[in-house]
Amino acid sequence: MEPVTHILTGACLARTGFNRRAAYTTLAMAVAAELPDIDTLWSLRGPVEGFQHHRGITHTFLGLPFEAALVVAAIYGLHRWRLARSQRVTGESSSPRKPLTAAPVRWGLLYLFTLLALLSHLLLDYTNNYGLRPFFPFNSHWYAASIVFIFDPLIFALLLGGLVLPALFRLVGSEVGARRQPFPGRGLAIAALLGIVSLWTLREVEHTRAIQLALAQSTVAPSAPVVDPSASADAPLAPPAPPQSYLAPQHVLANPDPLSPFHWSAVLDYGPFYQLAEIDTRNGVVDLADHTLPKPNRSAAVLAAEASPLGRAFIDWSPMPLIDAIQPEPFAPTRVIFRDPRFMGDVPMLRSEDHTPLTAVVEIDSHNRVVGQIMDGREQK
Repeated sequence: MEPVTHILTGACLARTGFNRRAAYTTLAMAVAAELPDIDTLWSLRGPVEGFQHHRGITHTFLGLPFEAALVVAAIYGLHRWRLARSQRVTGESSSPRKPLTAAPVRWGLLYLFTLLALLSHLLLDYTNNYGLRPFFPFNSHWYAASIVFIFDPLIFALLLGGLVLPALFRLVGSEVGARRQPFPGRGLAIAALLGIVSLWTLREVEHTRAIQLALAQSTVAPSAPVVDPSASADAPLAPPAPPQSYLAPQHVLANPDPLSPFHWSAVLDYGPFYQLAEIDTRNGVVDLADHTLPKPNRSAAVLAAEASPLGRAFIDWSPMPLIDAIQPEPFAPTRVIFRDPRFMGDVPMLRSEDHTPLTAVVEIDSHNRVVGQIMDGREQK
């Protein structure tokens, strides 16, 4: 998911009551909920490095305990600084010192709460169709539920409401003289998270239905029977034609729409080719694209591109890689283009793009050597 949703999720989790148990909980959980995306710093070394390491070790069960320790250590340093500053301010004053925090300082509990926020990051990333590798480096398999778009407006609104409405109610209460609560918004935070779980459940049900509809309705005939229009009506009947054979999709991926849980963009793998489809689960309609996406010939240039660092990373990540090889002009390097059909559907937030998101290009010279690697328009230097 995008960063703001992660941060809001961590803060909302803290507001469910964890912030009453240990000081600095909201800060720690909000920071931890976004911390795994620190792996985007790999992109400073180039787009290929960024793509290879995105959702890598920081998005794994192995890495989370170390990330939690890093967050708690940073907050411990903040606490020590605040404590020293408070002692300098109060000096030798005999007046009672106001506590630094409303909740008690409990580092063990804070560490556990931070781990929970980090796990929320993995869970949110698992729900979209990019996926993650939680068992890396022991198992590099990508897991993706593919039920939520990378940005879901309803989830964002639920989280924002769960955090903003308590502050608004508190402001109204202060104007009418109501007693201020030290930890407001617990009920709304819980309601927001329950709303998200309910939305996930609905989307999971519709996702399963979309795949079932695609498998049931998406069959194609490899060849149509031929009828001779010149044959006379009195001519002897031809022997019966053999039964027409049909191809059924070997695998179907249904990808979420950011606005509607009843609209899905599907990719169907028929073996020699892919086909795109738009599925309306509310009405049970499967709208197949009017063209197919053939898989490439295993040419020397394609094999060389697949063996490149960018090619290996792309094939490892994409469950249905679509590969095209073109030579723009004679004697120019062959451009082997890697695309993922999951991001080629009729999705509102992708329609304005001039190219398919997450497109990789590997340039191969006449000796089948890699001479260029480009990820989403950025060339690896």
